[in-house]
Formats: sequence, C-alpha cells, structure tokens
Amino acid sequence: MTLRKKPTDIEAEGGPKPEPNAPRSGARTQAIDDAPVLGGTTDHTALVVNRLTKRFGERTAFTDVSFQVAYGEVFGFLGPNGAGKTTTVRTLGTLIAPTSGSAIVAGIPLKPENGVEIRRSISVMPEAPGLYLRLTVAENLQYFAALYGLRQAGKRTRDALDAVNLGDRAGDLCGRLSKGLRQRVGLARTLLSDPKIMFLDEPTSGLDPVAAHEAHELINGLRQRGVTIFLTTHRLEEAEKLCDRVAILNTTLRSIGRPAELRDQLFKNGLLVKTLAPLTDPDRIFSGVTAVKGWRSEDPGSYELSITDPRSAAPEVTRALVAVGADVLSICEAQHSLEDVYLELVDEYVEARRQ
Repeated sequence: MTLRKKPTDIEAEGGPKPEPNAPRSGARTQAIDDAPVLGGTTDHTALVVNRLTKRFGERTAFTDVSFQVAYGEVFGFLGPNGAGKTTTVRTLGTLIAPTSGSAIVAGIPLKPENGVEIRRSISVMPEAPGLYLRLTVAENLQYFAALYGLRQAGKRTRDALDAVNLGDRAGDLCGRLSKGLRQRVGLARTLLSDPKIMFLDEPTSGLDPVAAHEAHELINGLRQRGVTIFLTTHRLEEAEKLCDRVAILNTTLRSIGRPAELRDQLFKNGLLVKTLAPLTDPDRIFSGVTAVKGWRSEDPGSYELSITDPRSAAPEVTRALVAVGADVLSICEAQHSLEDVYLELVDEYVEARRQ
C-alpha cells in the first residue's frame, strides 16, 4: 500500500498514534492468526473485574467496581455522563492504570507488563472513530492492520468492510464521509484482528435506522461466534434489545443483571387501566377490589394499579369498572422498560447523595 504521507504527518480525527510497544508489520511475536479459536479456552469468563477503582487526584472516576462477563455475552454498560463508563473501558483496555483493584481481560491479568498481550486479544472503538481523514477507507484499515502486525491485511480489510456494508466505499477519502459512515469504518477497524473482546463506545451514534439495524445484526453475529461485546450506550432501547445483561454505573455500580430481572426487582406487579373519561371516584372503585393494593394516576383517564396477581386482578377490576358504567378503553399488565429501571436507579443515587 502506498500512503500519501507518513502516518505521523497526517491529521487524524482524534486518531490514535502508534504505541511504542505495539507490534509492527512483520514482527516475530505471536501473530493474531496463530491465536486460539474464539471460545476455545476452558475458562468461559472473558472479563473478571474485582473492586476496581480509578482516581485522578481528589476526583474519583469510579470506585469498587466488580463484575464478570462471559465469552459470547453482550454486556451493556450504562450510566449518565461523568459516571465513569469511558474511564472503565480505558482502564480495561490498558490505556490507563487502575488506582486499586484487579482485573483479568481475556484470561490475562491486567498488569503493565501484560499490556501488549491484552491489546492483541481485544479491540476498542471509541465514540469518535479516530480515522486519518486524508487516507481512503481501505488505506485506513490497511494501515492499522500493518501497524499491529496482522497477516493478510488486504483480505482482512475487504472482509471487515463487507461486514459493515462499505465494500463499495473502500476508495473514498474518510474526510469526505458523513459521521455515520465514519462510525461504520470505525466499527470495521475493530473487526480486523478477530478480537476476543470488543469494547464499543456508542457504536451506533450518528447512524440512520437502517445502518443502526445493520450494526445490531453484526453484533448479534459476533455473539454467535463467541466474541464478547462490552457495549456502552445512551440508547436504552438499544441496550434492552441487544444485551444479555446490563450494569448501571454512577461512579459506583448501582445494579447488574438481565433487564427483566432488574424490572422485577424494582417494580411490583401492576395493571394499566385506561378509560374514555376520568373516573368520578377512582379511590372507591379500586379500594373495593381485593387484589388491588394501591393506585396512582398521572394522566386523566389513565390509572396504574399496584396488584398482587394480574390474572386475578384484571377480571375483578373489569367487573368493578363495568358496574359503575365506566367506558373502558383498555386493561393490560403494566410494562416497565429498561429506561424506567435506569431512571429509578439513577434517581435513587442522586437522592442518596443529597442526604
């Protein structure tokens, strides 16, 4: 590949610079091609994090964080701005050292002397894709493939671009691409080395719905191949759709589990009742139903009931409403989204900090 300029002379859009210890093309160190097949290890745990903490002087980015992630799992890492998500990824990706605690990444202890070995097993896609804007799409990928000593750079580049449906844009300059297309190039770059763990920071930021759907399909395909996806996102509906489990971080780990489990832990059984017109005396109606423990209404004609059992409560509530002549539009089980869980946990944290 002939580059127009030396990479160090080319302005990068927040692009990473070559690391002093990164393997160069032709390096005699273990090549990615020689790595074991994904998921072939006897240990099915991709990440083990134990009481990890990072402080910058007096400021704490995150503290006492512990969790485990399995190979082939899509693990969502959620939290508000400033919660410590990106710092956690940078720490696990060996870009910064933790203040205390320990971790094992792809079976390798998180220690300074293991940094190069860990980086051969992972890939990191930041929110800003960090591309060299005066190089073409293909030249960007071939440069990074050569920088890290990957064999068959041309084939890897073609396969990665085909995976994100950018094969026909290989010759385009990255500086002329839209933000969404640059995100897709950044995602292709993370695929070059067939990583065991992929850290994706807002991978669908700036993508249109069709491109975002394609990215979701790609993530699901990687999961089936045994690749671990560590996903940070502000799109809660995306996390609910893709993630096997989610962790909610706000400096400390607030909760971790499957979305359905978190909903069950935080919210009781409920019925959502909607009527054509507001009820004249809802307290009298609902208090007469034995299965209803309480109710609330935020909009006229809409009532959320706290109940013991949806199957027994729904018929009783229906009969009570019909008895008073109410025009019932719908009665259904109240569904809480991952967004409801997220807001509940973040609000609890904020209230606790104020006390």
